[in-house]
Amino acid sequence: MKFINTIKNIWKIEELKNRILVTLGLLLVYRFGAQVVLPGIDASQLTNLATQTDGGLLGLLNAFTGGAFSNASVFALGIMPYISASIVVQLMGIAIPYLQKLQKEGESGRRKINQITRWLTIAITLVQGPGYIYNLFATLPQQAFLLGDTVTFVASAVVILTTGTIFAMWLGEKITDKGIGNGISLLIMVGIIATLPQAFIQEFASRVFESNGGLIMILIELVIWFAIILASVMLVMAVRQIPVQYARRTASGGYEKNVFGSRQYIPLKLNASGVMPIIFAQAIMFIPAAVAGLSDSDAAQGVTAAFSDIFGFWYNVVFALLIIVFTYFYTAITVPTNKMADDLKRSGGFIPGIRPGTETAEFLDRIMSQITLPGSIFLALIAVFPAIVVQLLGVQQGWALFFGGTSLLIMVGVAIDTMQQVNSYLLNRHYDGLMKTGKNRKAVA
Repeated sequence: MKFINTIKNIWKIEELKNRILVTLGLLLVYRFGAQVVLPGIDASQLTNLATQTDGGLLGLLNAFTGGAFSNASVFALGIMPYISASIVVQLMGIAIPYLQKLQKEGESGRRKINQITRWLTIAITLVQGPGYIYNLFATLPQQAFLLGDTVTFVASAVVILTTGTIFAMWLGEKITDKGIGNGISLLIMVGIIATLPQAFIQEFASRVFESNGGLIMILIELVIWFAIILASVMLVMAVRQIPVQYARRTASGGYEKNVFGSRQYIPLKLNASGVMPIIFAQAIMFIPAAVAGLSDSDAAQGVTAAFSDIFGFWYNVVFALLIIVFTYFYTAITVPTNKMADDLKRSGGFIPGIRPGTETAEFLDRIMSQITLPGSIFLALIAVFPAIVVQLLGVQQGWALFFGGTSLLIMVGVAIDTMQQVNSYLLNRHYDGLMKTGKNRKAVA
């Protein structure tokens, strides 16, 4: 009943209701576009493409695009080129002074960085688009192409794919501005969730109708799935609270003296880097197979086979080590301990027992290093857990992708962020939030 009352309270807030409806409408447009096949391709001939994306690296990419990749859709490249451009711009901001200057200019600098990211997205799409089209030529039968492999078809298809990516990016930005926020992340999450029912149905059919464990195995898998979701939530929400004391100046007897003010905390997240280390590691994991594929030797073929199987042993060992390394790297560039120490000093705050300034920065850096190690190991375990359930339980690859890795962490992280957004609207209107129970609050006059 409390949950139902919370839902009713959401619809009582006109602004929040409108934002939710706008968000749902734009997400529906995105899902509709994922079903629109590129002009010049016979949709009835896409069986081979669906088979190619059943598991492996292409299966993971297909999950991120919500099945648009295997549908040869106008949204086949999805929002991933924009994500790649954002990562590149973020990394370039470390080394390029111009981007560093823009980062310090506030809103105007942010707009310029967004514009640079958009142009880079177009450039990346223009590179990925032809690659996707030629993959279609290699995968689909010749009769699937109504216009043949002509330059006209290739050029028009690349333009449409680029337009589809830019339109998806625009939808994400509109959800952020006019909806409930996190537009790009919501597009990715919706794409991932769109493939979940089909993956579960295939697993159910395999277990029940093919006498491969029966309903008891389905029950065991669901229990494990909920357990890993709980572990992912704990990883996303876990923080180390560093106590901070603020001095307060008061007048007494004609002179001022310092007295202790309120105690607050600096929340240092156990996994400050989010899913970015997994994305970086997956990008690197494409390289060995691509390089080895240039050679016909037996060793090169073995490397190609090992690094093309995302559920294989050596792939996941290297994958886990890269995640741990990239977690430290990304945390180091996104958690500015020196700036945190300077801001704390300027605001009159200090960590009890630690001197303000350099000593505080060193203390925060040491704490981040200590909590990043278990956080990175935990993140690596969640990332490789799909391979574990495939090898130990014989779970189908499509369903196994939801037992960990980027897919699950994105769903959990975006779901928590969205709940927090809705929660803030409810609390601002003196209602209980999604994350709190109790009676409605009365507005204070």
